[in-house]
Amino acid sequence: MSIQVANLFKSYGKHPAVKGISFNARPGRVLGFLGPNGAGKSTTLKILSGSIPLTAGQVSICGLDIQQNSLATRRYIGYLPENNPLYLDMYVHEALTFVAEMHHIVRAHERIAEVISLTGLEAEQQKKI
Repeated sequence: MSIQVANLFKSYGKHPAVKGISFNARPGRVLGFLGPNGAGKSTTLKILSGSIPLTAGQVSICGLDIQQNSLATRRYIGYLPENNPLYLDMYVHEALTFVAEMHHIVRAHERIAEVISLTGLEAEQQKKI
């Protein structure tokens, strides 16, 4: 999966939250997203996930423009903010099962086991989020 961001802007009224950032995230590469409080990191991630609209610029995910193909691009992106507003009483495995069912994931049990293994969450899967 690739993500291309070109000259991205987001403003809330007259207050700029993201000011012209550009980057490419390529498959198999690690991309760090660092900055001080208020730099626009969370806002950028919300734009990438389709949670909020951008003000200007261009974002594509797997070659699809997020503004023209919102539903298709959302299938490629998952975003869990630092302060998770949902699933507070769910266990890790239970939350993954819930989300897999919402998205009609084929062979959900197998995929969940794979994701837990890939992320090293074996010891955490029976803990609350």
